[in-house]
Amino acid sequence: MPIGPARMPLFDHLGELRMRLVRIVACLAIAVVIFYMATPTIGQFLLLPIAEFLPTDANGFASLQAIDPFEAFSVRFKISIWASIVACAPVILWQILAFFLPALKPSERKWFIPTFAAAVALFIFGTVFCYAIILNPAFQWLTDQALGLGYVAPRMSSYVDIIIKFEICFGFAFELPLIIFYLVIFDVVPYKKLRGSWRTVYVVLMVVSAMATPDASPVTMLLMFAAMVALYEGSLLIARIVLAKRIKKQNAAIAEEEAAEAAEAKAAAKKKALKKK
Repeated sequence: MPIGPARMPLFDHLGELRMRLVRIVACLAIAVVIFYMATPTIGQFLLLPIAEFLPTDANGFASLQAIDPFEAFSVRFKISIWASIVACAPVILWQILAFFLPALKPSERKWFIPTFAAAVALFIFGTVFCYAIILNPAFQWLTDQALGLGYVAPRMSSYVDIIIKFEICFGFAFELPLIIFYLVIFDVVPYKKLRGSWRTVYVVLMVVSAMATPDASPVTMLLMFAAMVALYEGSLLIARIVLAKRIKKQNAAIAEEEAAEAAEAKAAAKKKALKKK
């Protein structure tokens, strides 16, 4: 898939954007048709971590309740879309990154392929982490809330919707290391400030975890918060190792800036003291 030139007229840029969007939509459309046929198998796979909280049919498979036939169709369609997004994630990310690549300097383009690979790997890792670690305790906490009040009737649309939201939220949340890495590499936020502002960052991550998780479970929120803190600290460690020279320059620039501000403050205080005399 070719990369466009750095300088093009506005309508050429819009044409390239349309071309890349068409590729993404076409890829998703083909995948949706394929995965729609396999939705029963995919659905059972999605329900596997929470199977102990669900009724089973005569064959021992997890069974959900559909209120009407249209609900069953919409759920199958939603599952196929989710599976298509995951399967087509490399194509989607490649098209998005390739559109913005011409705007980068030659020295910055060397990060393109690593960024592409890391973005795909982090998204997949986030969905796998959610599937293996998060879903079971989250649904256990949610279903336990019905004790003493009634029972939970597992409706097909609700359960599938919650699972898909969980998977997508964790997939995107695990892109945090890329954000941290590029904040440092593009000098948007120096490493020293990111490292020194860890308390503020932790509070922000806690708020994001509370907003991103699709349920009100403190268990889920804390698990996402712990994962994001680990990712944040790990990304800072990797940035410190990989970008050691850049971080050293950033620290030197910050030290010079702080020294200049201190000198100006000292001169202003001295001038003020002379005026009082």
